[in-house]
Amino acid sequence: MMRGRVVMKYAVVTGASKGLGASIAERVLQEHFGLISISRNENPALKQLALENGLFYKHITCDLTNSRDAKHAFSTVVETICSSTDNEVLLVNNAGVVEPIDTVGSLDHEAIEMSLQLNVAAPMIATNLFLQKANGTKLTIVNVTSGAAERPVHGWSVYCSTKAALNMFTKTVAVEQNHSGHATIIGYSPGIMDTDMQGVIRSSTEHSFQEVNKFIAYKENGMLRSTKVVADALIDLLLTEEVENGKIYSVNNLLK
Repeated sequence: MMRGRVVMKYAVVTGASKGLGASIAERVLQEHFGLISISRNENPALKQLALENGLFYKHITCDLTNSRDAKHAFSTVVETICSSTDNEVLLVNNAGVVEPIDTVGSLDHEAIEMSLQLNVAAPMIATNLFLQKANGTKLTIVNVTSGAAERPVHGWSVYCSTKAALNMFTKTVAVEQNHSGHATIIGYSPGIMDTDMQGVIRSSTEHSFQEVNKFIAYKENGMLRSTKVVADALIDLLLTEEVENGKIYSVNNLLK
């Protein structure tokens, strides 16, 4: 009797050391995906969870604001898990930064470049490399975006612009894949969560960011969702629904 092919499932999560990335990584391990985490620091709890469940685990230490390091990291990952058409791969481009928070005319040029590299260039590089080497691998790509991509926010010109660019990239790749490809790519807007990024936002001055008091109130009034709730909403979507290629999904709609 011929045995059926064994399908190996892998998840690649950037920024998996903490926050939403860590919660997504934990959930995919619970769903028996092998995990490759890419971030500046390793999360020991993820390694332990993978070990306890006998799952593939690899951490790549990388500062994704460095273009050369990002290319090397993603190339290493692709060679590791995209060699077989029997594999299923989930790539979650989660790592991002809200800074610089300030009005145009007062922005730090180096901070602009770092934001563009992390929020836009790194997901583009990752997506490009995975599509180059996928070799028929079933590939799903999730780009973590923001509602700020859809509206101008005082003090967030760089953040809004990078997330808008990421959304358009996502939609364009989907058009190409619908025409002649095999990958599914979506955006995911996670809303307001209790993360370090929110702490950075709340530490802004009102001069730099007019809505700072509203974000302080979110925290004080317990309005910030846990990263676990937001991560579960994403993975539940991917595992139970046929997602629409190129769509930007919002957690606010998924949790209604």
